[in-house]
Amino acid sequence: MTKKKWDMRNGHSEHVAQLADALGLSSITATVLVNRGIRDVESARQWLSLDSPDAHDPFQMADMAKAVDRLHYAITQQEKICCYGDYDVDGISATSLYVLFLRQQEALVDFYIPDRQSEGYGLHEAAVQRIARAGVKVLVTIDCGTSSHKEIALAQDLGLDVIITDHHQILGEHPRALAFLNPQRTDCQYPFKGLCSGGLALKVATAYTMKYGPSNGDVSPYTDLAALATVADMVPLQDENRWIVREGLQRIADGTRYGIHALKQSAGINGVCTESMVAFRLAPAINAAGRLAHARLGVELFTSDKVSHAFPLARQLDELNRQRRVIEQETVSEAIKMIHGEDLPGAIVVGDRAWHVGVVGIVASRLVERYYRPSVVVSFDEHGYGRGSVRSVPGLNVCKLLAQCSDLLEGFGGHPAAAGLQVRQEQFSAFQQRLSDLASSEMDEANRYPVVYIDAAVRLQHVHPQLIRELEQLHPFGMGNPEPVFLGQHLKVLESRIVGGEHLKLVVRQEGSVPFECMGFRMGALEHCTQLENRMIDMVFVPEINRWNGMDRIQLRICDVRMKDMRGASLC
Repeated sequence: MTKKKWDMRNGHSEHVAQLADALGLSSITATVLVNRGIRDVESARQWLSLDSPDAHDPFQMADMAKAVDRLHYAITQQEKICCYGDYDVDGISATSLYVLFLRQQEALVDFYIPDRQSEGYGLHEAAVQRIARAGVKVLVTIDCGTSSHKEIALAQDLGLDVIITDHHQILGEHPRALAFLNPQRTDCQYPFKGLCSGGLALKVATAYTMKYGPSNGDVSPYTDLAALATVADMVPLQDENRWIVREGLQRIADGTRYGIHALKQSAGINGVCTESMVAFRLAPAINAAGRLAHARLGVELFTSDKVSHAFPLARQLDELNRQRRVIEQETVSEAIKMIHGEDLPGAIVVGDRAWHVGVVGIVASRLVERYYRPSVVVSFDEHGYGRGSVRSVPGLNVCKLLAQCSDLLEGFGGHPAAAGLQVRQEQFSAFQQRLSDLASSEMDEANRYPVVYIDAAVRLQHVHPQLIRELEQLHPFGMGNPEPVFLGQHLKVLESRIVGGEHLKLVVRQEGSVPFECMGFRMGALEHCTQLENRMIDMVFVPEINRWNGMDRIQLRICDVRMKDMRGASLC
């Protein structure tokens, strides 16, 4: 496993004391708030509050008025609208939100999502032509369209008005659509830039309701879909995104949408659904539709109005996800075999004709976890045309690196941390070398090793249910609002074993504390660092409640472990 750097955050003691006294919090929870930049009492009170904040005016977003006016005209004139989405969770959830909202307005609306295997990401000329032949007048793109200049021009030539709703980086000129909604526009006055396409869809629905809906129109019933998209797309859980996820998770827990309720049942989730459950149990099943079958299954599930229709679809997605795991594990093993020697290249770039294009993104993420290098995984077809996914490390913008390789690529697009690309096999070796050289020149000591940011060193005797209840008020956790992470020092390992083939399970105790069970997911390799049992360690962890068979108990989720020698010095 890649060695990690430990970075202790520096909470200012005067702010910690002020928050703890004013809000009745422990100093540990107050330290976490200060480490998140929340240093005055009023800001902390608002952060902890479950009340929704004042939402930003959706009409501050560039072209929002044009978009809702055109949609309203199409609805009143009964013109056909087509929602053209992406095949990931964000695209599926946002497409479902648009379809359900527009149907509620009595629109003639249908949807189209490209097939990952045969078409790939984004707008496609053949699809645009089919949509035009079907009599569609308004084409709404969802989580795509920002870089589709040729396809948008074709749509306009065929008589379609195009409304782009997207949040991907803008590399070059703006597309010449009727309306281009993207918070990343430099001329966009919308104050929050962190919306994913699900959040953007919710803002479009809000704007439409404000202008054309009933005065008491409420879009909060759609926050469950927006929350799925927001958590899965790993956008910052700050500003409006915190409210979207909080409100949406409550609606997911209520089980009012048949499709989400059926999906939870298939995943073994009853009642409360946390953001981690969405990220690690629901989102992979939704994604499995686009990876191994067709993403329209996800939209059909979320827009289903019958239990008898929703449950078979949810079971189908669950089975596809099981198949995906097997394919993913096989592909990761094959990719690792291609990476030779101890001197890693600046970027991991691997490809093969036998690999399933539906898992290349997950495999790239696994390689980043293992090697901490930007990673590209490409699946080539029988004609030597490759489609791949790119995942980066913090601080390294892969879109900028790919732009410097554009002469070797058929196309690319995405975010600083993740992107997709197309490359011919005859250009693959040259691309492999150039990207690796560029990554090597861009990476420095700050982003060459993964960093574990620690909120505070704590005594295990202070990790109790009341502390965890306080920390739960800081939810939702994710990008921009990371989980609270703590350091336990001089812990004695009472038990150590591997469970599930790859997970590290420990029982530890600190002087003055009771024993704590600890779980390190996919951290089984730590067992081979040296024998842990009966040794002293320092451990970075996240405290949580493990609910099993109707009983709650505290569990420490391991982030990293360092062995100690007899003098207390680190061994690994």
